[in-house]
Amino acid sequence: MKSKRKVFIWFFLLIIMGLGPLKAQQYRISLLTCDPGDELYSAFGHSAIRVLDRLEKTDYVFNYGTFQFNPPIFYANFAAGKLDYMLSVSHYADFVNNYYEEGRGIREQVLDLSPEQERFMVEFLQINYLPDRRFYRYDFFFDNCATRIRDAMELVLGDKLVWNDEEVQESEKTFRDLIDEYVMRMPWADLGIDLALGSVIDRDASPRDEQFLPDYMEQAFARAQIQGDGPTRPLVKETNVILNLPRKESSFGLLNPYLIFWAFAIGFTIITYVGHKKKRLYLGFDIGYFAILGVLGVVVFLLWFGTEHTATLWNWNLLWAFPGHLVLAISLLSKKSKPWVRSYLLFALILADAAVVFWILGWQSLHPSLIPILLVLILRTNYLYYNFEKLKALKA
Repeated sequence: MKSKRKVFIWFFLLIIMGLGPLKAQQYRISLLTCDPGDELYSAFGHSAIRVLDRLEKTDYVFNYGTFQFNPPIFYANFAAGKLDYMLSVSHYADFVNNYYEEGRGIREQVLDLSPEQERFMVEFLQINYLPDRRFYRYDFFFDNCATRIRDAMELVLGDKLVWNDEEVQESEKTFRDLIDEYVMRMPWADLGIDLALGSVIDRDASPRDEQFLPDYMEQAFARAQIQGDGPTRPLVKETNVILNLPRKESSFGLLNPYLIFWAFAIGFTIITYVGHKKKRLYLGFDIGYFAILGVLGVVVFLLWFGTEHTATLWNWNLLWAFPGHLVLAISLLSKKSKPWVRSYLLFALILADAAVVFWILGWQSLHPSLIPILLVLILRTNYLYYNFEKLKALKA
């Protein structure tokens, strides 16, 4: 009888011990990293958290990259830096199917969290999904779909999470360099970004800063460790390829800003040469040119001083795309020549030269396609300045 009782007790203990791991493995939490897409808003890739609940038999994806597209309010809020993103939840199968249809690959990193850490993460996500907490003010560099996940991991693991950033070779990449890696295949978008963003993004990005990009955060998770919670272990215990789809080849195309702007510069040089020979100014070209620069200047000015964006501050594109050029264009269009025009032409010439100096000194990296635009600006302000008397005679 005693022997049978011992066997029963040991059998009962084995059942209890066997149930422990089952309970511990209720959740399977992983980081999903998605390849870039064709549209500008998806050009930098995407990150999301997958939560597989074995007991409830649910499989959800928590996605911090969701926004409500409601034009024209969407564009107005985006331009003003007041665009709110939100945490959304979708079924894992629907999430994967959506990226399959877009032709974008997905990779998964399963996290080696303890049962307590997994429950903490799930509770954190559930609380953040409450209606009054799911929205947040989007910031491309410092508060986006990737950084929100990183910050959640740091909250859950605390000082037990070690990123091992010292293993990363110092690349001295600036925020602008990091962006260029993704938009070089989209030259017009690349130009627009360089026009809109100021010198504040021309500072070196630390390994932590680089995590605003999903690909870089994926690399950071791969080298991170959990320490002080039992034996030191990698943060990622398993890596899977969910969708293995080839990335599309990039193509500049003929209608790119480099080709168009150089053709524009050559045309303006020919016009200036012919005008010099024929003693004519051809002001119609200047009126259109300075009007466009003036409008661009108004946009740059508003992005710097009229929005909540932090990345558009100290934008020295304002030196060549200056709002005052719009006034100059109107003055050149009028029938009478104003006395201040000659002084303004000299002022515009100095500003254009200053933009080149700022570029050379590395205070702000301008888009390479702007070289011909700056050359034309220097050429025409110089030409009109020294032919101001001819301009007065023309307006008389």
